[in-house]
Parts: sequence; structure tokens; C-alpha cells
Amino acid sequence: MENTAITILLVDDEADILEFLGYNLEKEGYRVLKAKNGEKALKLAREHKPQLVILDLMMPVMDGMETCMEIRKIPELEGTLIAFLTARGEDYSQIAGFEAGADDYISKPIKPKVLISRIQAMLRRYKATPEESNIIVLREFTIDKNQYLVVKGTDEITLARKEFELLQFLVSRPERVVTREEIFTGVWGEGVVVGDRTIDVHIRRIREKLGIDSIKTIKGVGYKFDEG
Repeated sequence: MENTAITILLVDDEADILEFLGYNLEKEGYRVLKAKNGEKALKLAREHKPQLVILDLMMPVMDGMETCMEIRKIPELEGTLIAFLTARGEDYSQIAGFEAGADDYISKPIKPKVLISRIQAMLRRYKATPEESNIIVLREFTIDKNQYLVVKGTDEITLARKEFELLQFLVSRPERVVTREEIFTGVWGEGVVVGDRTIDVHIRRIREKLGIDSIKTIKGVGYKFDEG
């Protein structure tokens, strides 16, 4: 997919940041949309279906966290990537961002070239998404990788995007110990900085939602999916 076919929605309440980021992205050939609050962002997202949304956290009307969660509820935006770009760099803020459904969390300030590289890395993951159906059957569960869906019997189990990707990553490597570093790279991507507890929080939520104890903690190393 050429850059000109990719739409990026920038959401920030500071006009100078919108202009600065928009200018640099447009130089790379991307189509750029801009919104100063979450409410306007949702309207633009529904109308234009961007491939990527870059959100500030602190905004009037509707903040970035709520906006992210609302975007994740829109079926036609299921494949849209979401990144937070914010000065809030605390671990708990990052964990909350990923739990809300974000794909990346980028701390301000950041140099334009570095930001472009991060965006390109995210979009490569977007373009690598397989078009064909890809189903994993796991005991009483069916995992649909295309629809980000887990089904148990006739019940659909809702997982946040990163929870689903982490489950899929572990399930595809049964009986193998996967290090935390491998998980960070495989699920969040190279160069993405997240808090140390991020994986632990996601694993706990997967266990609770699916009601399974198959994901074993290997202390000091990582995790293993046990098929037994």
C-alpha cells in the first residue's frame, strides 16, 4: 500500500502540534485528517475510516482514553491502528492505554524522523494482516485471527486487541517457553517502550476472561502455553 492510500487521523487539542505533525506526515505522502477533541475524532473516523489514529491523552470534550475505547467499539474500524502520543510517560498510563485498545504508546517529545519510523513500523503490521480466514481451535475455544474473536460454544468472549494478539502469540507456540523480550517484540513491535507490568496485566486479564490456567508463568523468564 502506497503512502498516498493511507489515511492518518491526528487528534490533539494543541493547534501547533497538529500543524507540525500534519506537515511532517504529509511530506511523507500520507493523507492527514485533524481533530482537536475526541468527539470530532470519532466523527472523522467513522466518515473516513483511517488506517491509523494518533491520539493525545489530555483533551477537552472527550479525552484520548475514552476516544480509543469508543473507536474500538466501531465494527468497521476493527483493523484501525491506534497510538497514543503524549507527555504522560508513567507505567500506569501506558498500561491503561494498552488496556483501552491502543497498539502503541509514544512519549513526547519525539523527533519527527523517529515518529515517522514508529508510524511506518505500525503500518507494516497493518499491511501484514492476512486477508484469508485463519482459525485456531483450542479445546472448547475457537480463535478467529481475522475477526479478533474468541468463541466458546455459542458465546463470544471480548478481548482487547493486545490481549487477543498476546493470546494468539502464545497459542501459536505451544509448550514453548517464550521470553518477555520475545513477547514485547512479537506483540508490541521493536522499539515500542512499555512498562514492565504490561505483559503481566494482559496475561491476568486473558486468564480471567477465558477462565483457563493454561498460560503458565515461568518466573524470571516469561510464559508458556500448556496444551495439557
